[in-house]
Amino acid sequence: MNTHANATSGSHAQSGSSSQGRISTVQYDRPAFRKFVFGDKQNRQLFWIALIAMLVEFVIFKIFYPYPDFFSDSYSYLFAAENNLAVNIWPIGYSKFLMAFHAVSFYDTALIAFQYFLYSITALYFYFTILYFFNVTDNSKLALYVFLFFNPLFLYVCNYVNSDPLFLALSLIWITQLIWIIYSPMMYQVFTHAIILFLCFTVRNNAYYYPVITIITLLLSQHRRYIKFIGMALPVLLIFIFVQRTREAAYELTGTKTFSLFTGWQLANNALYIYDHIQVNPAELPSASARELDTLAKNFYKKVPPDFNEQLSGYVGNFFIRQPEAPLKTYLMKHYRDTSKLGSVINWGKGSADFDEYGSWILKKNPVAYARYFMLMNSRNYFLPPLEKLEVYNLGRNVVAPVAAKWFHYPDNNIKSSSLSAQGYILMAYPFFCLVIHVAMFGLLLWFVITRKYRQMSKEFNRTLLILTLFQAANFAFSITATIIVMRYQVFPMVVCVGLIAFMTRLLAPQTVTENSDTSIQQLTADSNNIAAGNAALHP
Repeated sequence: MNTHANATSGSHAQSGSSSQGRISTVQYDRPAFRKFVFGDKQNRQLFWIALIAMLVEFVIFKIFYPYPDFFSDSYSYLFAAENNLAVNIWPIGYSKFLMAFHAVSFYDTALIAFQYFLYSITALYFYFTILYFFNVTDNSKLALYVFLFFNPLFLYVCNYVNSDPLFLALSLIWITQLIWIIYSPMMYQVFTHAIILFLCFTVRNNAYYYPVITIITLLLSQHRRYIKFIGMALPVLLIFIFVQRTREAAYELTGTKTFSLFTGWQLANNALYIYDHIQVNPAELPSASARELDTLAKNFYKKVPPDFNEQLSGYVGNFFIRQPEAPLKTYLMKHYRDTSKLGSVINWGKGSADFDEYGSWILKKNPVAYARYFMLMNSRNYFLPPLEKLEVYNLGRNVVAPVAAKWFHYPDNNIKSSSLSAQGYILMAYPFFCLVIHVAMFGLLLWFVITRKYRQMSKEFNRTLLILTLFQAANFAFSITATIIVMRYQVFPMVVCVGLIAFMTRLLAPQTVTENSDTSIQQLTADSNNIAAGNAALHP
């Protein structure tokens, strides 16, 4: 980072002609990043105010919610951690994190504090990176600051014993490093980014598309070719090793080599969402298990009320996974009844293999129906994500499962909070906020393209904007096609969306768009010259 700071303050005479006449919203002639944060009085104050405020917020929050928030996934993660499993229903990364943290402390408040302040540090990294590389307006700077550091949503998310807070923090590091790779390519990024990307992949299935975004970023960066190759190959290698070991662990446990014990459930669930709108010939199905599942599906839909499909559209997208009377649970209870200590995971994994075959076949044969009756429904949830588990504390109960009480050394299964329902009222506006920021982001991007503003921007600005836009597009495509959509899954994309809006609003300011403003254009052109000089110094 120091090298980049020195390089970008080089002579304008070194700049290439390709940057002439381009407007830059980037701040150059800047100090090293550490000095930018702690050497500047205002930034230093912002840093400490944020940390102190978040400490105070956390203390107040824990007075009202002295215990973590639990739901079914929490107990699955704790079960895998308690038994040191190498594979589970969910990606194993968070369970391994719980094991590592438990070796240091079994106190639940210590775990939640770590999760919250890990988010705090990564949010500060993201925030000051935006300020460091982009000339953000004062109003946008303040709005982003308030959103990141004075936001009850993050307190509630980080209060979960669940992968959401860890994945949020790791993803913030990942996306921030992508910006650094574009603007300040350094050799060490190849290794740090590979590790962060690998960790993201082990924690949440939403990271499936992260490697694609990383590869595109490296290809667009100013790194030398061999560094780009290492940067692309290293995380792919780490992920490949992890996938293979997970598949081997799944085979030892369930007899099936699969990476995810959940994928089959999700595919069959999605297929059953469209089942009432398609025709299935049982004779064409690929196996006896698929035909049996189809029979169960037909019998189920014969018994549902006339308005069932309307009711289904109001569900978060996983009705057939959760409901015991639905075909998947009925099939599971009939065929897989292992009662051993690990029986719940074994049964789930074996069922997933059967469901994968059936779900895949249905969806491949009916892509139009899938788009109309599942993806369209999910698209609505994407822009207005349901609060789901965030709507009530601890599923509205004052007790936890024995595995949680044992893990955190509780005297019994009872827990308490100031209110089970208050958070639903506190967070009720967030789905509408999500809609507003997506509309604002889309409007800014559309304006940016229609006005051809990209012709005036530096290449680094355009590439960063492209990467963040590709991330949003990939998240949208993955979310509506492959999984359920709820608020806690969309927190990180919301952060990226607000950050993108923050630095793009500068383009609406008169000094960056008015060609008659000679002083502004000269300064902005000089900024563009500096970036070319910096690249020349870094990559002779």
